Amino acid sequence: MEIGKKTFLSAVIILFVLLMTAGVLTRVLPMGQYEYEMVDGLETMVPDSFHFIDEEPLKVSAWLLAPISVLFTEEGIVVISIILFLMIIGGAIHVLNEVKVLETMIHKVVHTFKHNKKLLIRIITFIFMSLGAFVGIFEEVIPLVPMIIVLSTALGYDVFMGLGMSMLATGLGFAAAVSNPFTIGVAQKISHIPMFSGAGYRFIIFLVVYVILNVFLDLYGRKVEKESDESVEFESSASAHAMTWFLVSIFILVILIVLSPFIPVVSSYNLPIIGFLFLIAGIGCGLLSHRGLKTFKIFSLGAMNMLPAVVLILLATGIKHIIQTGHIMDTILYYASEFILNSSSLVAILIVYGLVLFLNFFIGSGSAKAFIVMPIIAPLMDMIGISRQMAVLAFQFGDGFSNILYPTNAVLLISLGLAGISYTKWFKWIIKLQLILVLVSVVFLAFGLVIGY
Repeated sequence: MEIGKKTFLSAVIILFVLLMTAGVLTRVLPMGQYEYEMVDGLETMVPDSFHFIDEEPLKVSAWLLAPISVLFTEEGIVVISIILFLMIIGGAIHVLNEVKVLETMIHKVVHTFKHNKKLLIRIITFIFMSLGAFVGIFEEVIPLVPMIIVLSTALGYDVFMGLGMSMLATGLGFAAAVSNPFTIGVAQKISHIPMFSGAGYRFIIFLVVYVILNVFLDLYGRKVEKESDESVEFESSASAHAMTWFLVSIFILVILIVLSPFIPVVSSYNLPIIGFLFLIAGIGCGLLSHRGLKTFKIFSLGAMNMLPAVVLILLATGIKHIIQTGHIMDTILYYASEFILNSSSLVAILIVYGLVLFLNFFIGSGSAKAFIVMPIIAPLMDMIGISRQMAVLAFQFGDGFSNILYPTNAVLLISLGLAGISYTKWFKWIIKLQLILVLVSVVFLAFGLVIGY
């Protein structure tokens, strides 16, 4: 589990250019801000409180230091937690590779489904899409991405297919969410509508997107498919004790992920729990495979391999930090709200969709965007006769699908790095699907207005 050098350098260049672009925007747009108040213990924006402010613009040195400065803000704890999570995952998977646990498991799966590969692909994409749609999993799939890539190549496909079955499927599920607590749940709570209401229409959307994804992967798979690789030598496979330890750890992990929406403690500490379970799985498999103290050396090497991912995370969060400390985020929201009030229903809901789509470039967190956008959008929808449920749907579409397109999304960049795929190659591969998803989003928004969703 290692970030490719070429992929890393291209990602750094792209993120640095975007960092500078964010800095330039703070000089172009006027500074302004809304007032904020605590609602149920959470800081929420107060509608109709926007005012322009007169402050010194951010210096160029502040642009350059933003990736470091973000560590000393309230968000810094979250960023550090994600970094530690990735290093633990990197170390654990390095041990699992060394003791051939993953290789053994994957080749057994290939042997079982060698005559029905398409069924396996549909099962895997459904599982990953469901994790995003029902549980709100996205960052947490990173440790599974390398496994699915290896499985994909063993099935006779390539790394793109592996990314499509794992990271892409999860991202689309996150966007076509049915009960995602981090987007649907938070947005509906802020909008004061029943939690997870309107799920029937969203489930239809989920099924449509699932079909689109599988058609996309099936068409691509036909171009690159080769014979399955069954060349594994099982006499050198993982020990039975290590395999049992790993499977039990994964079983516990799956149970906790499924239960997380219903257990607040588990939901709040998803990343630490998953990191801890992978730590236990990796170290345990190493010791059970008679690696002894060498296990910890193998683990540390794997953790160090993830250091390039740390740079990508800091650059991506630095872009958001510039936009917020430069006081132009609220200005963008204010101008957008003025357009919404003077628009027809269809145009208004598309503006909401476009606004969230734009903000997602800078703010990857769905929950964070919900607290920024929904307190303004929800009352505006009331004023022009659109349901708040529609506002949540537009927010959901704008927040989700672009996660697997924007180069500012750390999960995407790390996944591409692990696959050794440059962002430009990924963009060329995914852009047609993205355009289809934009069209699908617009159709579902328009139809939602027609049926009074």
